[in-house]
Amino acid sequence: MSAKRRGDEPKGDGVTGFPFDASRTGSWKISLPCSKAEAERISEGDLPEIDALDPQPTLMTSEPDPDQPEAWQLDAYVEDEPSKALIAIIAALAPSTKKKPVVTHIPEDDWVTMSQAGLEPIRAGRFFVHTPHNADAAPKGMTGFVIDAGRAFGTGHHETTTGCLEMLDRLRVAGRRFDDIVDVGTGTGLLAFAARALWPAAKVIASDIDPVSIEVTAENAEVNGVPMGRGRGQVELGVAPGLSDRRLRDRAPYDLLIANILAGPLIELAPVFADAVLPGGTVVLAGLLDTQADAVANAYRREGLYLTDSILRGDWRILRMAKRRR
Repeated sequence: MSAKRRGDEPKGDGVTGFPFDASRTGSWKISLPCSKAEAERISEGDLPEIDALDPQPTLMTSEPDPDQPEAWQLDAYVEDEPSKALIAIIAALAPSTKKKPVVTHIPEDDWVTMSQAGLEPIRAGRFFVHTPHNADAAPKGMTGFVIDAGRAFGTGHHETTTGCLEMLDRLRVAGRRFDDIVDVGTGTGLLAFAARALWPAAKVIASDIDPVSIEVTAENAEVNGVPMGRGRGQVELGVAPGLSDRRLRDRAPYDLLIANILAGPLIELAPVFADAVLPGGTVVLAGLLDTQADAVANAYRREGLYLTDSILRGDWRILRMAKRRR
């Protein structure tokens, strides 16, 4: 994905915004400190001041020092040199800080290096995920995926993605079997690829609101030898918010639905997701802060689902819920 729109997976420690391809154009970055509360508001995505912008910047929040849990940082990425008005809008997202925003230019040649730098391979359950710049072979007994960060955030290093990989692995270890799987807000395609690896006889479809994300997913599928198509053992791709595409609706009901987006859209889509899952089916929800977990879980309880498992990764909670059998 090229940093995704709000409503999809958070990147970095939390990212929201419209996509841009910095590997092609270079970019500009606006950086300033922010509080944890401000970072949480940004991650929740209810930002009318940003919605009014065209194009929208990509916002990333991160926790630079775990020993200072209240001290976070906001980075805003834009394609063109930012105006004073845009800098002021970004600064207003973090009213707690007294420091002026720092504006830096990221040349085209530096972007891929920056995006790949420091991204060590990750292990999550049986999965080993790395970038092309760190092409270590997967250890024996692990399933490896190469995910290029050059055009995208979302290589698997964010706690929500790592937690989802661990949750999927738990399901497989528990002996669960799935035949029809959907990955909503797929980003780079990693979770769809992982689901296919765990249940190779299943039919998998992956969607994202961002067309660039689907382009990147197709590229990643080719790199990782994941076959595309509608048959068993294949992954089909589609561009859609939620499950609005006809192909996604036609393939329902699913026995496994994965949605790594954000708390607001997860709550809003609870009735749609619940209707799209078979009785007894499983829903994996991510992209929500631990402080938002109760609200998200309650929205799905109202639709006839119940909580069966959860994973906490940093400040982020991954929920596994099951639909009650009739």
